[in-house]
Amino acid sequence: MVEVMVAAGISAFILVGILQTFLMIGRTGYNAANYSLMEAESRRAMEVFSQEIRMARNITWNSSSSITLIVPTSGSNITVTYAYDNSTTGPTAQSFYRVLGNATSSAHRRVLVRNITSFAFQRYKLVTGTSTSNVASNDLETKQIQLTFQTTMKGVTAAAATNAVLSARYILRNKSVSA
Repeated sequence: MVEVMVAAGISAFILVGILQTFLMIGRTGYNAANYSLMEAESRRAMEVFSQEIRMARNITWNSSSSITLIVPTSGSNITVTYAYDNSTTGPTAQSFYRVLGNATSSAHRRVLVRNITSFAFQRYKLVTGTSTSNVASNDLETKQIQLTFQTTMKGVTAAAATNAVLSARYILRNKSVSA
């Protein structure tokens, strides 16, 4: 009887170890999938954004989380707004999105990145003469845009996966500037 009790105790101990290992592998796989998804979304968003920001002829700074671009197309111009929705409800909640038209447009919003916890656009100018600061203070002198955001995906049993993105400074190639 003692031998059966010892064998049962050792078996239970080994089973708990195997179960813990199985759960750890599952959580690790879940986090790896979240990181992969966040990285793919971020990369796709940067690609879409970079193509239009580089072609933009003009930029309107709506806020630190919203800009409107005038982008040339074959024979005409289109207006495109990129913005961050920091609300907690709705189809674009906590997401970076693209919409045709200005910031108040009711057109369909194409969500580029979801689950954003912090977001900001920064604008820069060309440094000329004795100026030491390259931070642009208005739309006319803005020649470069940089985008930063952080995404977080939370799991019930796994730790939250976080991805921070700092883009390169995109140069508005078609935009003329004035100081």
